[in-house]
Amino acid sequence: MHIFDSHVHIYPEKIAAKASENVGKFYDIDMRFDGTIATLMNSCRKSGVEHCLVHSVATTHEQVCKINDFIKASVDASNGMFVGFCTLHPSMSSKEIEAEVDRVISMGLKGVKLHPDCQKFRIDDPHAMEMYEIIDGRLPILFHTGDKRYDYSNPDRMKAAALRFPKQRMIAAHLGGYSIWSEAVKTLPDIENIWVDESSSLAFITPQQAKEYILAYGEDRVFFGTDYPMWSAEDELVRFDRIDLTDAQREKILWKNITGFLGMA
Repeated sequence: MHIFDSHVHIYPEKIAAKASENVGKFYDIDMRFDGTIATLMNSCRKSGVEHCLVHSVATTHEQVCKINDFIKASVDASNGMFVGFCTLHPSMSSKEIEAEVDRVISMGLKGVKLHPDCQKFRIDDPHAMEMYEIIDGRLPILFHTGDKRYDYSNPDRMKAAALRFPKQRMIAAHLGGYSIWSEAVKTLPDIENIWVDESSSLAFITPQQAKEYILAYGEDRVFFGTDYPMWSAEDELVRFDRIDLTDAQREKILWKNITGFLGMA
């Protein structure tokens, strides 16, 4: 089957190893990969991944333009393998956000990645809502969602934002709630403008739970993702294969859903 990895972090080579290490410290997970594009490409070749949705997160507003330029350059150098999402930061003014959204659209980036826990903002914070209003309907937004240690990205906050902007397409990463999957699946599946990826989830839940959560959201609204450099496509595909799904369901999750979402079908 065709495979599209819908959740990949990449970093410039000079800082990639340190950035990957810092991510590992944030989650208290031993990182196996260095976050470089070369390591990602090697993993994709081994596992048969044909496309990756790549992004990075700005932890300060001064990093935003530089990161978006890096993502654009990486997409351009990938010979069609990468699709890029930009970053924004909630400390930016509305005028700055509007200008950067215009710029990244002109650059051909296809969405926005936000990480409330790292960027220290609540998904439903009033200023964040102003940011979504600027983006509304122009680009999809991928949110890191869920973490039992924090309240910034709680699924309830994700729900509030999605209901406030019903025409805005949103992706709730990690099956809607990293480390609080059962809570997320009680909160988000009925919201029509939310999709989910299953990155950084399959290592922590059983195949039976994974199937239950996937079917709760619906097989048409779930994307395969690795969360590289936390995990490799090889390992995640082994975990994915353990889930009792039909071939048609697998094809949707691995390829058809995300390519349709991005207009690449």
